Amino acid sequence: MKYDLKDLKWELKGFYPYVPLLANSVETGEAMKGVTAWMPAVVPGGVQHDLYRAGYIQHPHRDLNSLSCEWVEHRWWMYRTSFPRPAYLGRKVELVCKGLDYKAHVYLNNVPLGEHEGMFVPAVFDITDIALAHETLELRILFEHAPLEQSQIGRTSLTHTQKSRFGYKWDFSARLVSLGIWDDVYLRVHEELSLGEAHIRTDVSEDGTGVVGLKMRVEGAVQEADTLMGVALSEDYAAEAVLTDPDGREIGTQRIVIGPDRAEADFSFRVERPRLWYPNGHGAQPLYGLEVRLLNGDALLDARAFKPGIRKLGYMLNEESPASALPYTFVMNGEKVYVKGVNLTPLDMLYGTVTPERYEWTVLLMKRAGVNMVRVWGGGVIEKNVFYELCDRHGILVWQEFVQSGSGMDSVPPEDPKYLALLADAAEAAIKDRRNYVSLTVWSGGNELKEAPNRPCGYDNGNLAQLQALVRAHDPDRMFLPTSASGPQEMLSLDEGQNHDVHGGWKYRGHPEHYEFYGQSDSLFHSEFGVDGLCAVKSMRKFLSPAHVRVSDMDESLVWRHHGDWWDTRERDAWFFGEPAGIDAFIRGSQWIQAEGLRFIVEANRRRQFRNSGSIVWQFNEPWPNVGCTSLTDYYGESKMAYYWIGQAFARVHVSLDYRRLIYPVGDTFQAELFAESGKSGSRDGDEAEVEALTTAGRRLWHGRFRAEPGAAMQKVGALAFEITSDFTALFVVRLRLLREGRTLHENVYYFSTQAETCYRPALGLGAHGFRFEAEGEWEEAGEEWKTESLELFKRTYLLANEGDEAILHAHAEELTDRYWTMADEGFVTLFPGERKRVTVYCANRRLGGLGTEADESDGEERAGLPEIRFTHFNEQDSQEERKISK
Repeated sequence: MKYDLKDLKWELKGFYPYVPLLANSVETGEAMKGVTAWMPAVVPGGVQHDLYRAGYIQHPHRDLNSLSCEWVEHRWWMYRTSFPRPAYLGRKVELVCKGLDYKAHVYLNNVPLGEHEGMFVPAVFDITDIALAHETLELRILFEHAPLEQSQIGRTSLTHTQKSRFGYKWDFSARLVSLGIWDDVYLRVHEELSLGEAHIRTDVSEDGTGVVGLKMRVEGAVQEADTLMGVALSEDYAAEAVLTDPDGREIGTQRIVIGPDRAEADFSFRVERPRLWYPNGHGAQPLYGLEVRLLNGDALLDARAFKPGIRKLGYMLNEESPASALPYTFVMNGEKVYVKGVNLTPLDMLYGTVTPERYEWTVLLMKRAGVNMVRVWGGGVIEKNVFYELCDRHGILVWQEFVQSGSGMDSVPPEDPKYLALLADAAEAAIKDRRNYVSLTVWSGGNELKEAPNRPCGYDNGNLAQLQALVRAHDPDRMFLPTSASGPQEMLSLDEGQNHDVHGGWKYRGHPEHYEFYGQSDSLFHSEFGVDGLCAVKSMRKFLSPAHVRVSDMDESLVWRHHGDWWDTRERDAWFFGEPAGIDAFIRGSQWIQAEGLRFIVEANRRRQFRNSGSIVWQFNEPWPNVGCTSLTDYYGESKMAYYWIGQAFARVHVSLDYRRLIYPVGDTFQAELFAESGKSGSRDGDEAEVEALTTAGRRLWHGRFRAEPGAAMQKVGALAFEITSDFTALFVVRLRLLREGRTLHENVYYFSTQAETCYRPALGLGAHGFRFEAEGEWEEAGEEWKTESLELFKRTYLLANEGDEAILHAHAEELTDRYWTMADEGFVTLFPGERKRVTVYCANRRLGGLGTEADESDGEERAGLPEIRFTHFNEQDSQEERKISK
């Protein structure tokens, strides 16, 4: 039985270090006061969140305000709450604190329960005697100041805690060191026996039968002749497991008698014709039901419920892989899965404040973009359980790193005995709690751990060998990678045969170097790389004062530097477009180059499928609002242009162009190769790839058709070669379509130029007139395919039309009320004169939580009004008369 304490009335107070332990002054004998009064607190949450709500600090996101908040990490902080004793106490009552960040002293009715260190290991205390003695219970949790820890520019070898490091300053965040209760707090009431840790294992046998196995501890392993934990045992004590199919129909029940020689219940079910779980894009994600009940006769003592998926997981070497490489190709139910992945940072600097809605929106955005794997990065956190539940439901494979990361000065994993003990405790807790999620696919020792520059650590490293042993002991069915990248060299290069699992780079490399470099890659797995781009002006206005919402860069503006430091795109973007006329033009150009640079890398890797086993883009999200960053979505959940173009590159059915430059002067010959993948449902006779070279007015300059051979695999279907004549406009477009019986399966559009300087500047001169859009029907529920729980997801379809005489570039939806998260089935699309396109827009009421904008601080109150959608585009000059808004 569980009593949740998170919704109680909590309070918070700050102190100078050690003051709460001393209580009264030695000199005066009087009670020592805190640095704040008691203030309301949110649990789970973070100290800075409560301080801001109480008026002690200004909003940390605004301009340079976070600099004046850094004192917070140097104080001690006490949470308190009181509550009536539970009406029923059973045999034993435990206080469980799942996430204490970081070093805490816990008291109940002034009785010290103990100290706890480590934010990923639950703190568990037996409070039975105190609960029996008092009708009202007062809980106080005192946190010491944050430990001094290594930031990104630091020495990994000196790491001494299991505290998330990114808050100490990373390239995508300021310094904002979270403290407080970041996960659930509850009381657990035990009967004479109770259920302990569980291990679910699912598989598919050679004859196709599904297997669901469960080992469940009965709490208390101390056994006597006829007792377990001092409880007399008889055949009346039993564990019972019930397996149901995804529709809730019972498949079978098993019962095991609990006796003096049995402290573990071991169940195994066989499922005929199982409904198999697949990653996103490969099939459905059916989840079975598994309930375990601990009984004394007919009396229920304890119960646990799980949602397992049945699948067969495997790993194999890549095609043409050297024998010395690790098996980077993931196999699900006998089918090789090409990884279309993203890297996840924590969703917020104050990770305890992340709402279930925000987790779900993040996973839905991944799903819509065709993502099938997320790497939970080792410099952040091991996410809350709700995240893994969502990945199970939506088919996102999880690459989970333990909480370790390389640093700028050295990246050697520490082997200090005290640190290794903390690491082992955190890792074992993570493994035992996360192994029951079907989406979990691979463990990793951490991010960019190296024994020497550009030389990743291997399994022989003492730190990583300990982690490997823990995975083998507690989750032996899953692969453990020593680190990411795993070598033999860390950084992607043109050194043939050395690029197994590699990282890099994180910038557009320039023209034509970007295309020559990534086009020649022989990587087996590209598990981290990125290109930077600015956030939307809509988002900028939420964290920058009006004076800073202008064209600037990291040298000119300290405020911009504070919100993006490394990610300055001004010089890069000026090479393409010239100096921007205003902030809107600057953002549009920056996002275009980010999208262009990332798309080329992803498609270049995919064209070598399965010699290359996949791409994991850095990064999907950001935990802090940045002016510019390598993220696909910004802090507020707004999607950049790169998000949609990566979604196109990840599409199950796909056609792409292998080009090595963007500039083709008149008289030159355009040359490129054409690749296509038809997916599982490829035509028996093959599909047709159509290629058009078009002017910006939509006039066809060249046309070709190519036959793709039958089959689902990525294949080369032809080579293009045509002369660039004087008929080509300064900006011209090559459009690809994969066709089946005249129906377009996939479309891809590439933009080239005939001029060597500011090659994309001609796009700025295209007319904006003639773009129209209108809604078709009203808002309606999005449908069962999205499987949402915490979010209400609605959709509406719009008809876009270009009634002008020039192309409309990069048309996409915007939501104007700023109360809704928004995504669309297509975004940043090009419409030539006379063309029309239907786009479905999805909206969900935004619950950002944390230090979001004032509109997000509604504490769950419903906000009136429907979404207001408009479509904007690259050509738009921000003229109000050209905007037709549909409400």
